[in-house]
Amino acid sequence: MDAINKQGSSRTAIDPVVTEIVRNGLIAATEEMKTNLMRTAYNMIIYEALDFTVGLFDAEGNTVSIGLGLPMFIRGMSETVKAKIAHFKGDIDPGDILLTNDAYITGSHLNHMTFTVPIFHDGDLVGFSCCMAHWPDVGGTLSGSTTDIYSEGLQMPIVKIYRKGVINEELVSIIKTNVRLADRAMGDFRAQIAAVKTGEKRFLEMLRKYGRDDVLGAIDAIMDQSERIARERVAAMPDGVYEAESFMDDDGVSVGVRVPIRVKVEIRGDRMSVDLSEVSKQVGGFYNSGATAGMSCCQVAFKCLTSALDMPINEGQFRALDIILPAGSVVSAVKPAAMRMWMTYPMTVVDTIFKAVAPAMPEQVAAGHHADLVVGRVNGRKASDNSFYIYLGGLIGGGWGAKYNSDGMNATIAMNDGDTHNGPSEQVEAKYPLLVERYCLRPDSGGAGKFRGGLGTEQVMQAINQINFSSQMDRVVCKPWGVFGGLSGFGNSVAIHRGGATEETLFPNGKAINQVLKSGDAYILRSGGGGGYGSPLERDIEGLERDVRCGYISPEQAETSYGVVFKADGSIDIKATDKRRAEMKKAGLPIDEPIAPTPVFKTNTVYEQPQRNEIPEKLTEEERMVFAMNCRCCS
Repeated sequence: MDAINKQGSSRTAIDPVVTEIVRNGLIAATEEMKTNLMRTAYNMIIYEALDFTVGLFDAEGNTVSIGLGLPMFIRGMSETVKAKIAHFKGDIDPGDILLTNDAYITGSHLNHMTFTVPIFHDGDLVGFSCCMAHWPDVGGTLSGSTTDIYSEGLQMPIVKIYRKGVINEELVSIIKTNVRLADRAMGDFRAQIAAVKTGEKRFLEMLRKYGRDDVLGAIDAIMDQSERIARERVAAMPDGVYEAESFMDDDGVSVGVRVPIRVKVEIRGDRMSVDLSEVSKQVGGFYNSGATAGMSCCQVAFKCLTSALDMPINEGQFRALDIILPAGSVVSAVKPAAMRMWMTYPMTVVDTIFKAVAPAMPEQVAAGHHADLVVGRVNGRKASDNSFYIYLGGLIGGGWGAKYNSDGMNATIAMNDGDTHNGPSEQVEAKYPLLVERYCLRPDSGGAGKFRGGLGTEQVMQAINQINFSSQMDRVVCKPWGVFGGLSGFGNSVAIHRGGATEETLFPNGKAINQVLKSGDAYILRSGGGGGYGSPLERDIEGLERDVRCGYISPEQAETSYGVVFKADGSIDIKATDKRRAEMKKAGLPIDEPIAPTPVFKTNTVYEQPQRNEIPEKLTEEERMVFAMNCRCCS
């Protein structure tokens, strides 16, 4: 696949009033699909975290409107619909529902079940309604480490799960046999069916109300207008070739071996080309993603630069973009590459595209962000009834990079997941044997700069009963970078505190695999901060005073990174600060440290509760909660 491009349509005499009605009708339809999925899904990852994407597509599978969801599915859904069209070669009938979780088609992992309904009007195929959602379990190993797709769960090729309105019970039986929590899986199955049928219903209503030719013509007009806007904005960018490089820590198997991410962006007239030929070859660990994820990297960056807020998201917005993406890289992997943590590397690819074009458009990009979902995978059995559970925790949000005129955002979910939310602490504690001891911002984690990087977060989760825990993080060592003199933010990290221990157990490369936590132990997730923008010696004094007062930065960081001199009463001595800043600037300070030292997290917490190892095993729930509340953050 050397390039992706489609010329605009040639329809004329389109009614602008109908076009605007259709534009907003498409957005409303995909939003209703989202709402119905959230209201009927069984698993928190869907109805609370919103780990899903829905969309409407034309008869060729081109994107008409996407209700994000996951930005990294901006391409994956369309390519999945197109793969289903090609697979059945016209053998698609009213009442069919098409299903797959093929990781090399969707570009993601096997947990993403993707349902598609063909939309027929007067016997003609006019479009598709599609829904991708994350199932917490699709079988496969519970171990955090995988090296091929076969260990990651059930692989469902492209099939008709419904054929002419009749469910295929044999295929349903195969799914139920291969998942651990069949009842919950089937609940999400039905919720996704409801979502795609909602899209079909609303699309057909528009066709009947306004006429098929007018609606389809309006869709073409929307795409053509989106294309014109994108081309105008690309044409306003400086022509040139822009390149950048970054690194991932490792692939989870070859520990400490960095994985290069190299991109080249070329702007010529009203077209942009993104070349990912020099991105690392697919790796032996679990961080690969399929080609549609690589395409999505380019499209997400392109949309941010050209039409970030323009809705609906549609095919026309990307006609001015060419993508060069050879097969076999970490973002165009081929079978049998492991894909479990597919979402991690693409986020840094997007950031690296921004890094490449930063010199040409400094007011349109941000510094690097924490670029990891910071996920904790937990499973075990509940003490009350011995029932098995799986909890995908984390998603705690982290720091985003600063921009030319503002600090980065604090505690915000990483690029891949966009609209995804964290799991509410109350929900987590009600459903799982876990206690949220602490969930807070990480002081000093944002990269210093004229505009400071956003702050990461820290979450401490205590096990009420024995649990199995794994976490696979990256960008622990290779920290989020600053731009134009801004400093790097903190990297991500994971640790475990054993009840009674005085120090944490650290995982220098961010991979804590198959850890068993007993009652009273805790796992600790820390997300990185965003990079800074501009020299920290140029940050305004008022902003620094506010940051110190709010605890966003410590007095020590204010002194060493920002050149601040404090008076005895804690206020800033402006005259002395100006002098120190001049001296630091002359000496080439502060010095950035884009690569984290080992260990990656210098703990500032010493635990002095050795008696917590002595928690009796047989306690009432009330007594156990009393012990639990005497936690690390309350000592």
